[in-house]
Amino acid sequence: MELLIHSIKLDWPVLFPIFICSILVVAVAINRFSFYKRNKRDVDQFIRRLQRELHRGNLEGAQNLSAQLGGIIGAVAEEGVRVLAEQKNDFASSFDITTSLASRKLEKHLSILGTIGAVAPFLGLFGTVVRILYTFQDLAMQGNQSAAVAMGIGSALIATAFGLGVAIVAVILFNSFQSVVRRYEDDFQLLKLLFLSFATDSAPQSAPQPQGKAYGGTPNQQYSGFPQEKNRI
Repeated sequence: MELLIHSIKLDWPVLFPIFICSILVVAVAINRFSFYKRNKRDVDQFIRRLQRELHRGNLEGAQNLSAQLGGIIGAVAEEGVRVLAEQKNDFASSFDITTSLASRKLEKHLSILGTIGAVAPFLGLFGTVVRILYTFQDLAMQGNQSAAVAMGIGSALIATAFGLGVAIVAVILFNSFQSVVRRYEDDFQLLKLLFLSFATDSAPQSAPQPQGKAYGGTPNQQYSGFPQEKNRI
């Protein structure tokens, strides 16, 4: 404990950036945990109920069901029903825009964790190098003092340990949140497949047009499908 206090007093300019990184990690973790918890829904049951409504052709019921679900899944499903009703032929591209915007909300602030996970070890290593340089300087000025050398090296290693600890926590949280985002994106793909199957099944079949062929006269005249009367003499 005494060594930690001594290190903080001497190396606070170097430890301060790592301390700021640790605060950011905690803030992002709380923010993302809260966001994912608010948007957690029973997707399996919802998709089964939504599938029944779509098979009945009840788009209004499907939209009401999505609105009742709420959360980011409900919002994406509700927008999907609206797009399905208005732009059935161009549904895939329009729905992809909706899911991309939702994924942005899910991935918000995660880049902070990734950056801290990569940078924090180097900040700790930088603090260690700076403290060792100061230790060698004190050793050259005061002579061979093993206690001072040991104190200086121990203080230097605290910066490395602090940086590694922050980086490890940041990487663990980053990977955990990325797995949550991937699960949401899988749910978006399930919704897309469900909507596309409904759009394909309900697409109107175009009746084949009769192909006319030349029937006497000029080549531009097409057969009308009815027999022509012969000129009576």
